[in-house]
Order: sequence, then structure tokens, then C-alpha cells
Amino acid sequence: MTTTTRGNPVRGAIDRTRDRLPDRADIPAWIRYLTIPAALFIVLTSVFLAGNTGSTRDGIEVIGHRTAPAVAATEDLYFAMADMDAQLANILLAGNDSSLAAVRSAALTGYEQRRLQADADLQQAMTIVTGTDAATAIRELLDRFGRYVALAADAVQLTDLDSGPAGKPSERTLVAYRAATGLVPDLLTRAQRLADTNGAVLENSYRAAEHTTVTARVRIVLLGALALVTLIGLQILLRVSMRRRVNPALAAATAITAALLIGGYAGNATAAQQLTIAKGDAFDSLLALRQARAVGYSANADESRYLLDPDHAAAHQQAYFEASQRLTDIPAHGVDDYAATLDSAVAAYRRTGEVWMNPGSFFGKELRNITFPGERDAATAALVAYLAYQHDDHDIRALSHTDPRAAIALCTGRSNADFTTYDTALVATIDINQRAFDAAIDRAEAALAGWNNWLPLGGATAILVLIGLGVRPRLAEYR
Repeated sequence: MTTTTRGNPVRGAIDRTRDRLPDRADIPAWIRYLTIPAALFIVLTSVFLAGNTGSTRDGIEVIGHRTAPAVAATEDLYFAMADMDAQLANILLAGNDSSLAAVRSAALTGYEQRRLQADADLQQAMTIVTGTDAATAIRELLDRFGRYVALAADAVQLTDLDSGPAGKPSERTLVAYRAATGLVPDLLTRAQRLADTNGAVLENSYRAAEHTTVTARVRIVLLGALALVTLIGLQILLRVSMRRRVNPALAAATAITAALLIGGYAGNATAAQQLTIAKGDAFDSLLALRQARAVGYSANADESRYLLDPDHAAAHQQAYFEASQRLTDIPAHGVDDYAATLDSAVAAYRRTGEVWMNPGSFFGKELRNITFPGERDAATAALVAYLAYQHDDHDIRALSHTDPRAAIALCTGRSNADFTTYDTALVATIDINQRAFDAAIDRAEAALAGWNNWLPLGGATAILVLIGLGVRPRLAEYR
């Protein structure tokens, strides 16, 4: 026998395991042999369930209440700063022309509103930022923003002193404006970098939370199945050996165990589903739409710069086209054929739902991720309004060569009105996705409520007590 065991390791392991098992007639030993692992599996299931659920809730907290607001604040900062420069250009475009006094007054008001908004966004970003590098980046951005505001104030003061006509600021005013607007690309780049950093944190948090919910469900299934098997095996043993149909305490323990497993599994599955809705359906659209809004304001500023600074008109026109393409990325060659090409793309989408825009563009991402009630209508309204604004831009550039004053009037009048209509529709689309995101986060948190503490721990305690109540009297009968 010894030789056989040494020659066959598997047979030897089986023999050693058999030697450790109780004798077939030793019922008390078999009861203990099943009770101990059942209790162990229950404890492990509850501990892992509580721990994994806690990790998932932490991930949801990061996604829904810290990182997503940080992304919103930095994207909001981007568009506020871009619109500040557009309003500054409109102030200088209006000049001292009495017929454009209302335009100048509205631009001054708009500039101040955006300045306060940008300042609030910077303060909010500072309060919710995580990490030394990010905090340093915000402080540097705040410093450069202060420099821009000071230079912009100089440009406004000089245009007041020089009282230039519409669209023809004095040379020193133009020099001051160029100094101010020259800081804008760096400001916008820094703001976008912050948004991208926060977006990466959110993506990582989502992946981690998703992985945790999967791990929790796997552990629930494996450990829970083992716990149920041992509990059921224990009841079968008691019934066969003691001729009793049911052990009420063990039956209750089994039922609570099943309820605990089903509830924990369902809670984690629901949280995972809601996280997918929050991240994939809502936040991805939110990010694209907020970026579209920010870049749209930057393009609107480039349109005004085109009229204000003829010496750099070609550069401003190219910047406008590049920004416009970031929104749609359609097969246009430049501003001359952009509006006509966009006509075809919008008509195709409204007629058939076919998206002609590159998936990497902001509108391309959104139109391929229409998910919630009312979202398609809102996105279509934004697209149609954006098309009207692009036709205005085409007319502005045509007029700029023959009647610059009429081009300024169109830019600060109908074009700005159409841009506001577009922005309103875009914000409505953003709001639909924001409400869906908030609701999904709330549902995910509700699905996990209690599962990171009292539910699994309380359930495990009750099950262990019931196991003890069911097993102890039966063992006493053998004494």
C-alpha cells in the first residue's frame, strides 16, 4: 500500500483526505464537518460583499460628485474665457459708433458676466481638485487669467479714450487687444488640459468600479453557492440520520442566505447597469456637448477677430474653420464651402438619421449616442441653429470685402442672435444628459444602499445564530 501511494501522488492525496474524514457512523463529527465550512462561507461572503460594495460606492462618489463636476467646471471655464474674448472683440468692433451703442453695452455686460463666471469656475475647480499637480495647474491658470483681464481692461480703456469708429480701433488699442487675445490660446489649452485630466480620472474610476461590481458578483456566486450547498447538505444529513423532515432554524438560515445572495447580486448588477448609463450613455455625450459648446464660443471669438484685426484676418479665419471642424468634421475644404457642405450633412441626418460627421467630432459623437427621450429633437434643433449661424458667417465674410460696416452689423446682430439660439438648444441637449447622469448615479447609490455595511453583516450574524440554533440541539442529543 505504501509503495502504491508513493508511486501515485493523486491516489495518495485521495487516501490522505479520506483518512481525515469522519467515520460514516460518526454523525456528530459530520454535523460539525458541514457546519464549520458553512459558517466560514457565510462570513467570507458577507465580508467580501460589504468590502466590494464599499469600493463600488467610493467609485460612484468619485464619478458622480467629484470628478464629473470638476470636468463640468473646467469645460465651463473654457467657454467662459472664449466668450470673454469674443465680447471684448465686439466692444472694440462697435467702437464709438452711436448706432452700435446697444451692441457695445451688451458686449460690456456679457464680458463682465463671463469674467465672473470664469472666476467662479476657477474657484470651484480649486475646491474639488485632487492632486498637487492639478492644484498647481489651476493656480497658474488663475495667474494668467488675471493677466488677461488686466490687458483686456487696458484695451477697453484705450478704445474709450481714442473714440475710434466701428471696426477701426486705434493702433495702440489694437496692440493692447493683441496682447490680451494672444494669451487666450494658452488659457484655453490649460483649461482643456485640466478637463482632460479630470476626464481621465473619471474614466479610471468607472473602470475600477465596473471591475469591482464584476468581482463582487463572481464572489457572491461562488461563495454563496458553497454556503448553500453546505447548508442544504447539513439539513439532508439531519433528516436522514434523525428522521426529521425539516430543521426550522436551518431552513430559515438557508432562506436568509439565498435572500442575501440574490439581493447582493441584484444590487451590484443594478449599480453596474446604472454606471454604464451614467458613463457611456450620459457622460460621454455630456463631455462631447460641453466641448462643442466651449469650442463654439472660441470660433465665435475668431469670427469677431477676423473683422477686428484685418492684418491677421487669414489666421483668424483658419482658426475659425479648424474650430468649426472640431464640431462636425465634414468634407469641407475651408470656410467658403463649409456652410454648403454642412447643409448636406444636416439634411441627410434629418431625412434618414444618417450621420455624415466624423465619429471623432463633437457632434459626430453625440449624434451616434442618442439615448434619452427628447435628446434627438434637442440635438437636431442645435444642429439646425448651428447651420443658420454658419450661413451668417459665410455672409459676414462676403460682406467684409465690400461693406465692412455692414459685416460688423451682421456679426454683432443677426449672427450673434443665431449663435445664442444655437447655444440655447445645445444647453437643452446638455441638460437632458445631465439629468440622466444624475438620475443614474442616484439609482446606482440607491441600489447599493446598506450593502456595504449592515445588510451583509447583519444578515451573516442572523444566519450564524440560526445555524447555531439548528445544530446545537441535534448535537446535544448525542451526548
